[in-house]
Amino acid sequence: MPAPSPLVIATQSVQRLVKEDSYYRKELAQQTERVKKIEAELKTSPDSADGNAAFILKQEQKAVEETRGIFVPLRERIVEAMQRLEERIATAESEGAAADDIAQGNEALKLARDLKPPVA
Repeated sequence: MPAPSPLVIATQSVQRLVKEDSYYRKELAQQTERVKKIEAELKTSPDSADGNAAFILKQEQKAVEETRGIFVPLRERIVEAMQRLEERIATAESEGAAADDIAQGNEALKLARDLKPPVA
């Protein structure tokens, strides 16, 4: 089996980064829900709440902030990968590469362009 072309490698890189962005967005949503749940429990019954609830809330809030901090560097990596992929597509088109590889590259670019802006 021949080694993947630079176009295929660049396409897979963009696809992986888009998937990573999606994963972190899901993780952030789950963490945010946990924080809201703990906050609600503390507000409704502060006396009956677990003694560790305040500590757990603080830890969950820290996790949310750490996850949010991932988005800006991740977006930068996505932009860099998109630029490399655009260059590879242009090169592949001029060299007459497989139309399927070029189409997959363009689809990966579309997915990356359609991403929501970084979470702040």
